[in-house]
Amino acid sequence: MTKDLLNHHLITERYFFPRLGDLDDPYWVDCGDARLACCYHEVDPTAKTLIHFHGNGEIVDDYLGDFVALIAHMGCNCLLAELRGYGLSSGRAELGRMLDDVVPLVESLAQPEQQLIFFGRSVGSIFAIEAAARFPGAAGLILESGVADVRERLLLRVTPTELGVTPAEFDVVVDRYLNHQQKLASYQGPVLVLHTRHDGLVDVSHGQRLYQWAAGKKRMQIFPRGNHNDIMYVNSREYFSLVSEFVRST
Repeated sequence: MTKDLLNHHLITERYFFPRLGDLDDPYWVDCGDARLACCYHEVDPTAKTLIHFHGNGEIVDDYLGDFVALIAHMGCNCLLAELRGYGLSSGRAELGRMLDDVVPLVESLAQPEQQLIFFGRSVGSIFAIEAAARFPGAAGLILESGVADVRERLLLRVTPTELGVTPAEFDVVVDRYLNHQQKLASYQGPVLVLHTRHDGLVDVSHGQRLYQWAAGKKRMQIFPRGNHNDIMYVNSREYFSLVSEFVRST
């Protein structure tokens, strides 16, 4: 079985929830069969760059303003990465191709990987972890409300039979391309895991597993308040203090 299984239309239709955007002057990334409408804010060409992968149902537009300003205040450039099929990006939200988009997106910056910090929120953690595995010399990895077991999340929406494969064949593909334990083992840099104890969408056990699997220096914060979609807002002071401390220490 090949990665094409991850591009099955049922995964696209049931797992991803793209929205249109209205981004002014996008930072375009050419991925061959799709163009990603990202946003890049530079404070200093010699500074580190945080590459942010947003969650499902979100788009780059949602992070313009305060988020970018706070990252800039940390002395860090910020690339808000858009997903194919989301915002003004072309293409369809096909998981296998979205994984492949990570490399051209990162390489578009033409910056040493030691200058890059990957940040993945929720579904975006899939692509941030892929980035860390592909660019293991990166300065840091932040996972907020992240997904440890992608197989578990996909099986909430589809069955292997619907995809035309056996459960064993499905497992082979997911383990080959979406094994987060293996990917994190290949990344030795610092990792910050943020999650809420009462996350009703991606259980806190996902954050705990991601932390356990991180191979290098790591820190985890489980917030007692907030849920999956308001973790940043409910805990904003401590949240950005932790991110700032992490960014400055890389």
